[in-house]
Amino acid sequence: MFQLPMLNFSPQQVAGVCETLEESGDIERLGRFLWSLPVAPAACEVLNRNESVLRARAIVAFHTGNFRELYHILENHKFTKDSHSKLQALWLESHYREAEKLRGRPLGPVDKYRVRKKFPLPKTIWDGEQKTHCFKERTRHLLREWYLQDPYPNPSKKRELAQATGLTPTQVGNWFKNRRQRDRAAAAKNSKGLTPGRVRAGAEPCYITLNLADGELPACETTASAHLSACLDFETRASVTALL
Repeated sequence: MFQLPMLNFSPQQVAGVCETLEESGDIERLGRFLWSLPVAPAACEVLNRNESVLRARAIVAFHTGNFRELYHILENHKFTKDSHSKLQALWLESHYREAEKLRGRPLGPVDKYRVRKKFPLPKTIWDGEQKTHCFKERTRHLLREWYLQDPYPNPSKKRELAQATGLTPTQVGNWFKNRRQRDRAAAAKNSKGLTPGRVRAGAEPCYITLNLADGELPACETTASAHLSACLDFETRASVTALL
């Protein structure tokens, strides 16, 4: 088996160490391990063909703020689909941080949208499927289906859905939380707007004209109510009809 110079590790073993440290979240040790790898051209060529090593280098570059190195790695190496989600997150978050530093303030949703448009995902970490806020349309459709069944999934269901969508349980939980907040806000707005007797702000005034002869009165109350129903919107109809 081919051995790397100055190390008692094969390329496969180096990749295994990188994967273990990446999964543990020990980025500092991962960085030290990468720095200990040989720099001889032959050895570097072997390691640079290994996706686990390249992904580890990208992660360390992100956490050390070396965004130029991160972009170089992501743009010049074709990664498999299994790595796309994590590397896409690194790409976007790096550009967000650079934009925040440049503007001197946190980015809002519109700012982030503009950053995504300016710095689209490279084809090396993207399969070409249209995304909305980094979630594929297929993923969003599946999330919506589960939400209709259960807006409050337990941890077990979150893990199951994460596995089905390729997201993390945290991403799934955040999506459900945000969706519940949007639905509550929409429900509160609709409830406020349909309160009986409440006239909508900025609504056009309604003028009623009855084609009656001088001194003639409507035949019955329902006649006047019918005229009102024809020109008043639903929100004001009940309160005005009560005055007849």
